[in-house]
Amino acid sequence: MHTIDGKNRMSLPAPFRQELLRRSEHPAILTNAHECLELYPYEDWLSYEEQLVGDASIDPERQALARMVISGATECGIDKNGRILVPPYLRDYAALEREVTVAGVGPKIELWDRRRFESNLMNTQVRYPEMARSVAEKLRT
Repeated sequence: MHTIDGKNRMSLPAPFRQELLRRSEHPAILTNAHECLELYPYEDWLSYEEQLVGDASIDPERQALARMVISGATECGIDKNGRILVPPYLRDYAALEREVTVAGVGPKIELWDRRRFESNLMNTQVRYPEMARSVAEKLRT
């Protein structure tokens, strides 16, 4: 569990900090996502942004998603105390109060309001069998 202070700063767990710093000499990118924030190593963000934009000019859903995610993105450096600054507009978007859950999910790090994360995880556990079947079917195609 991590906390955001009155100046919108929060400490990242050391393994995540080290990986972000190892992966790129550029600041990480922090952006909005579904109910949380996502933090990407710089180069991974560039690749994700390129995929997201893809054919956005002819796909209105892709265009809308790209607009939301890319327009919310900001550079997110790590200070000498291992903290990142979460801009107020992103903090408000993700409803981050004081207690934040930090979750590594593949190439990105998710920042969740603690209560929202627990609720999301509980809902996923309830739907696990159904979700596992759906994902298995998609992986077979």
